[in-house]
Amino acid sequence: MPATAASTQPALVFRQVAVGYTETPLLSGIDLHVEPGQVVTMLGGSGSGKTTLLRAATGQLLPMAGTVQVLGTDFAKASPAAVRAVRQRMGVLFQQGALFTDLTVFENVAFALREHTRMNETEIRERVLDRLQAVGLRAAAHLRTGEISGGMARRVALARAVVLDPELVLYDEPFAGLDPIAMGITAQLIRQLSDRLGCASLLITHDVPESFEISDRVYLIGKGRLHASGTPAELRASDDPYVRQFLEGLPDGPVAFQYPDSPAFQQWLARQPAAKGERP
Repeated sequence: MPATAASTQPALVFRQVAVGYTETPLLSGIDLHVEPGQVVTMLGGSGSGKTTLLRAATGQLLPMAGTVQVLGTDFAKASPAAVRAVRQRMGVLFQQGALFTDLTVFENVAFALREHTRMNETEIRERVLDRLQAVGLRAAAHLRTGEISGGMARRVALARAVVLDPELVLYDEPFAGLDPIAMGITAQLIRQLSDRLGCASLLITHDVPESFEISDRVYLIGKGRLHASGTPAELRASDDPYVRQFLEGLPDGPVAFQYPDSPAFQQWLARQPAAKGERP
């Protein structure tokens, strides 16, 4: 069953979460709530840890500290079967779309229904065509993925992500590589589908205009922590230097262009052969 706006349980909760791939966390102290019917955006620059948080939300990466609760389930304490059951209540739009290139548009969207439901072919046809209609591609159902544009492929992936009526949808860089028109269309589709299905939506992105247009709440991460959170209007009004630099794309600010010097770099540099005419 799809989520409804009347649901009281948050779809996704991070409480003081630390995540990373080594002993040193990449991000620490992350608090985040996504409620049913909300569109929430996680903003951050390249390498800030956005995709790492997405992996934590899907249970691919367990937190080093804190709690990740997805649809009422703590992945760190759940059995593999329980994790699989929660994932079936989620939808994911991958950055590259991840469509099956040897299948038609229709078969790509129908795949999850055939794998995870007992719908008959008539029910599958009705559901798939309905979701394709929602993303404006009903008449493209017969085409193969190689016959459609990149923007259309992203819309097919969006239809596939919501075909099971998920309660939570995660979007990994949904606007990457799209032209301005396709970006605007994709943003509005995310908002419309969230409203229609009553599902919670979390966008992982660095695109400010498109995400601010459709989001109920925005979180901004960088330099290993959560820098700010609030409505788009609240972040626009913020005087925090990091927020201002990110939103305005300023070259000077807390985020330096040059990668910071370190003892490890100096040790490496000392081992390199000196240039001609340069003292060792």
